[in-house]
Formats: sequence, C-alpha cells, structure tokens
Amino acid sequence: MDFQKQIQPILAKKCFSCHGPDEAESSLSFASREEAFAEVDSGEHAIVPGDVDASVMVTRMRTEDEWERMPPEGDPVSEEDIALIEAWIKEGAPWQKHWAFEPMVQPEVPEVADAEWQKNPIDAFIYDSVADVGLKPNGEANKTDLIKRVYYDLTGLPPTKSDVEAFLADESPDALAKLTEELLASPHYGERWGRHWLDLVRFAETNSFERDGPKANAWKFRDYVIRSFNEDKPYDQFIREQLAGDELDEVTPETMTATGYYRLGIYDDEPADPLQARFDALDDIILTTGQVFLGLTMNCARCHDHKIDPIPQTDYYGMLSFFEDLTPFAERGDLSIYSQVDVSSQELKDSYAKNDEARRELEKQIYDLEQSGIVKMSAPDQRATEGSRRDRNRVLRANLRKHLSEADWDQYQSLREELKANQEALKQLPPRESVMGLAKYRKIEEPTYVLFRGNPHSPSDEVTPRFPSLFDPESPSLPEFEPSTDQPSGRRRVLADWIASTDNMLTARVMVNRIWQFHFGRGIVRSTNNFGQLGTPPSHPKLLDYLANRFMEEGWSVKAMHRLIMSSKAYQMSTAGNKEALAKDPDNELFWRFDPRRLSAEEIRDSILAATGKLNRDTYGPSIYPELSPEVMAGQSKPGDGWGNSSREEQNRRSVYIYVKRSLLTPMLSAFDFPDPDLTCEARFMTLQPAQALSLLNGDFAGQQARNLADSIGAEKLERPDVVRAVVERVLLRDATEQDVADGVALMDSLESKHGLTESEAKRLYCLSVLNWNEFLFVD
Repeated sequence: MDFQKQIQPILAKKCFSCHGPDEAESSLSFASREEAFAEVDSGEHAIVPGDVDASVMVTRMRTEDEWERMPPEGDPVSEEDIALIEAWIKEGAPWQKHWAFEPMVQPEVPEVADAEWQKNPIDAFIYDSVADVGLKPNGEANKTDLIKRVYYDLTGLPPTKSDVEAFLADESPDALAKLTEELLASPHYGERWGRHWLDLVRFAETNSFERDGPKANAWKFRDYVIRSFNEDKPYDQFIREQLAGDELDEVTPETMTATGYYRLGIYDDEPADPLQARFDALDDIILTTGQVFLGLTMNCARCHDHKIDPIPQTDYYGMLSFFEDLTPFAERGDLSIYSQVDVSSQELKDSYAKNDEARRELEKQIYDLEQSGIVKMSAPDQRATEGSRRDRNRVLRANLRKHLSEADWDQYQSLREELKANQEALKQLPPRESVMGLAKYRKIEEPTYVLFRGNPHSPSDEVTPRFPSLFDPESPSLPEFEPSTDQPSGRRRVLADWIASTDNMLTARVMVNRIWQFHFGRGIVRSTNNFGQLGTPPSHPKLLDYLANRFMEEGWSVKAMHRLIMSSKAYQMSTAGNKEALAKDPDNELFWRFDPRRLSAEEIRDSILAATGKLNRDTYGPSIYPELSPEVMAGQSKPGDGWGNSSREEQNRRSVYIYVKRSLLTPMLSAFDFPDPDLTCEARFMTLQPAQALSLLNGDFAGQQARNLADSIGAEKLERPDVVRAVVERVLLRDATEQDVADGVALMDSLESKHGLTESEAKRLYCLSVLNWNEFLFVD
C-alpha cells in the first residue's frame, strides 16, 4: 500500500479541514503519524495499526447515522476509498513523510524485457510501469504525425509541406535528432517556450482595475524570457536573474530587465487602504514565487498555519521578509519612479548629467537676473510673478527690460540663448534606454512581523528572513546593509541562491515536471504548481527524480532535457487507442500511449496565418495590436482606451507579441483558453465549446484569413477540384484524397446552388471550412 499516493490524498481532502494542522477537533489531527495514532478526547483511537475494527475512523465513515458520520459535511467517503483505508490499516498503517518533502534519490534505471525500450532511461521507466499492469506501450507514431508533433512542441508553428516531405524521405536513424536540433536552434523555439513561462509568471502589460494603466517596457521582459530560452540559459541562472538580477555579482541591463518579474502583477493606483495594498502585492509575489519555483502554496499561510502542508504562518512571514525592500509598482502621478530603470551606458548617462547640470546653472542665473528686476516693479506686478508660470512670463515680457541695466539685459539675453542651445543639445543626445524592473527600494528600518489573521494593522511576533521549515534548512546568512532607497538589501540574492541550489529538493523536480507537461500534455505530477499534500502524487516518482538529477548534472539545460525526452520511444508513441489499455488505465496515467491535444490559442492563430502565407515571422520588439471590433472595445470604461494601432503587417506577427491588456484580452485567444493573467497559470484549459466554433466560423479574423487563403492559391482561376487540392495541401500538409475532393466540390456546389452564393464566395467558404477541421486543430 502506497500511503502517499493512495491514503494521504483521502485524508487531505476529507479530513484535514477539521482534523489537520490548523484545527484538531476532539484532539484528533491527521497532520502527523503521532497525532493520528494518539488517543482522542473520547478515549478511543481513530487508527489502530493492524486492527480495522478498533479504528474508529472507519466506523465513523461507514455509519448511517448522519450525526455520527464523518465527514459531517460534503460528499461521504467513497466505498473504494474506505476499502483502501481498511487495507492500509490491516497492513499496519505504514506512514511515510510526503514524497515531495523527502530529499531526492538517484534511482536505478530498471531492467526491462524489451531491449528497444532499454536504450533511453525514460523508456525503461515507462515500460516498467506499463508492464507491471500487464500492458505494453503503443508502437511508433507515423512520421507525418511525428513531425507535426515535434514542430508544434518546439516552435508552436506547423511545418511546411516541403518540410514534411523532406522528413519522410530521410530514412536515416538520426532523422528525428537532426530535426530536433534544427528546431531548437530556431528563434521560434524561444517564442513557444517563453510563452509557457509567461503563463506561469502572469505576464501582462497593464495594471488592471478601472484605469488599467500601462506597464511601460513590459515587452522587454517578454523578450528577455524568449531570448533566455533561445540561448538555453541555465535554469538556475534564469531563477537568480528574475529574483535577484539587481543583486548579482555582475548586474547588467539584461539582469535588470529580469527583475521586471516583480512588476508583472496587478497594481491599484488608489487603494482604500495603502498598507493592505502593500501586503496584498507582497502576497502576490509570495504566491507566484512559491508555486512557480517550488511547487508550494506558501500563500495559504498568510492568515494562519497552512491547513494541509507543514508551513506555519511564521514561515510565510519569514519568506515575506526576503522581499521587504520591494517598492510598489508606482506612485499615483509618477508611474516611472519605482519601475523604470535607466540602463543606458555610463557615457550616455554622463552626457545627460552634464547637460542637466549646465541647464540648472543657466536657469539659476536667469532666475537671479529676473528677480533683480522684479524687486523694482510695482507691487501688483511683483505679486503676479509669484503666481502661475503664465502670469510670471507675461509680466517679465512686458516689464523686465525696463528694470534691468543695459549690461544685465545683454547678459540675460545671452543666458537665454545659451539655455536654448542647451535644450537643442539635449535633443541631439541618443535616447536613454529604460527597462521595467526595480528602480528604487524600500528602506528596511524595522523588523518583519507576523500579522494576526493576515491583518497588516495587527502585527504580532517578530520574524527574520527564513526558508520554509519543511526543508530542515540552516538559518540564512544575511548581508549587512544600510537602509537605502538606492541600493537593494541583498536579501533576495540569498533567497534566489537557495532556490537555485542543487541541494533544494523541489526546484529541479518542479521544472522537469513542467518540461514533461509541455511535451506530454500533463506532468508526471499533474498539479504542476502544487507538490504539496493536496497536489496529485507523481505517477512515476523514480522517473521524476531521475530527470531532476540529470537536469542538474547537465548544467540545468532545458534544451538537453528536450533532447532526452524527444529521443525516447515514449515521446514517439502513437495516440491510437487500445481496448485493454483503456479499460485498465483510461486516463493514461502510465503513459502507455501519447495523448492527442488541441492546439493552443496562439498556435491556432499562428497556424492560420502560416497557412494563408501572411505570417510575419519577425522576432522581438514592442507589442502589436490586432484590430478589435467596436463591440469588443465597448467593454472598457473608456472604449478603446490604451489600445494602439498596428499596421496590417505588424498585426500578422506571432501571437506571443500581442499586447496583453488585462481589461481587453484578444477575444479569439480568450475563446481558446488564453489564461487570466492575474494569477499564475500552471496549465491551460483545453476546452471544446461553442464560442470556439463561432470564432472560427463567424469571426472577422477567420473570415479575412479564409479570403487570404483563397487569394494565395489563386482560387478565382482554379476549377473546384483544384481548389480542394490546393487548400488541403496548404492547410493540412498532405495531398487531398478522392473523398476530400468529392466532399469539397459538393460543398461548393451546394453553397452556390442552394444558398445563392457566388462562385468566389463558395470557394472562400470552403477555405474557411478546412480551417475548422479537427485535422488542422489537433495534434496527434
């Protein structure tokens, strides 16, 4: 009996709300072995190892008395789960520490019966688990499905028909390896995998709330992420740059751009309670950092000890203490003071400083001369010069010459010319370069306190920066610092080094699980943001630890992990069903086959543009604005506010470059499950619902692209059978079958004869129909 996989989830879901770490009704808690086996207030024992009849918890789960039955609310424990608990108790109720809170091991690769499945260690682990239940894994996918799978997984784009033909013609044993290397070297690889990371760190370019103001230069963080994946930046370095890019030994414009991580969340520019808003923003950072890097729901301990995992409230505020020097995104009236970092060269900074110093000196001399004349003016004129700038200038223009000597007037005129020249010189300087990041810091002049029930106005016990106690860590060694708004505290560097350490038992596990998820559709641990006790146990724990160890041994290289995964037979399996396997493992927990998937929102839009020949493959740069209808714009408090205009060519860039405005997400992307950018998204929903069909059949974008597709193949001049052949080849990357031709011609005939459409419109609608085929929208 596997306690962690079979018993612990039942206890966590059905018992912990009343008998967990935070609350122990009747003195019963299932948070630890000692507490679970102890005598309760009634003098009985909930669990008696080896004796089901004496174990009161089973009796209380089975009773028909609604006043006695446990749990008292919600659905009762299922018969299947009760049977598992009984079997576990009969075995002596063995109790292990939660798997994710145990140090990683270096598992042995199992020996399996099939030599072909022994070549790649991933295959050995998969074959072993499948064979244990009397099954065999699927055979290989056909090469046409495989090349489409590889292209979409690595670049998010479809291959061309010539790409498919070349791959099919290459019969060498390293054909797939060569293709993998080619795509890993493509700049489009970073666009695909960078988008996964942007989901996790809740990337958006505006602040939310009613005004939903812009986050200047947020696009540079997006480009930083894309470049990092393209360059195969070691993941531990990637962590350090985002969490402490301003505190590293070598701080560069790139590492400062990485600190834009802290500026991606929502920001209220007029909070009713500023102190509450500050701690809400810090909670957002802790939530994101804990789940993204560690797979821990640290934020659950903001108001009380974590109800499920061993994370006391003091650990939450110990984590918060690392972030005490963080300033808010902005101040109302000055959106750049905290978040816009000048990363210009020192030479350019010096030029601007010299210009500023000269300007200030000239303005002082001019002001002194003006004041020497003002004191000689009439009282009404003197008072007017103390008012608005407009009134002051009016008086000076009319009267200053009269009250200055000839020499002073000449000097005044000369100074004004010098000031004008100074302003012209300023215009000639190259523009400063700014990035979104940490520009100013909060002075840490007092300790961090645990907040009673999370209330910032009710501080209680003092805490210092500390790592979560479930790691059994040593106390962090903190740098000494002087509180300053210009220099960071150094605390975040300590946290980043700890998270990025090879000794951290969660960091590598969490990341390799994400890489696996984005290849196979789900992680070895399905709950990729939650490795805690309410998360899903790993289907292949030894494989997870094997991959995590190898990830670190190979220098935290994400691309090396791609090579290992994609060279496995497990990745290259077909998606075909199997009655016996579907009966024994309907959810494919053991990975006996490769799961098909629907294309993501961005993949659909980009693939349509690629099929029509309109896709603009330019990389990096400021975000673009697709054309939105007035009805969509009307959803804002100020319709269209903050939505720019892009040329048609720019609008045809890849979807990762679309401006992410929190109050105005692109409707087509939202229809296909683009995530809410307010929270970290561990995995996209992959729904099938009516709005998607409406978007692809009736949407303006789909309609225009169908027209572009028809134009690109010269449909006007083609006979209908040739239209079908050209469209199928372009969209589906294969030759049309006789049935395709017959069905397509029949559709066009019907549209013209029964519905009164022109031949041109009938051909366009045929093009539109193919863009809606499952063969186009799904990857096998």
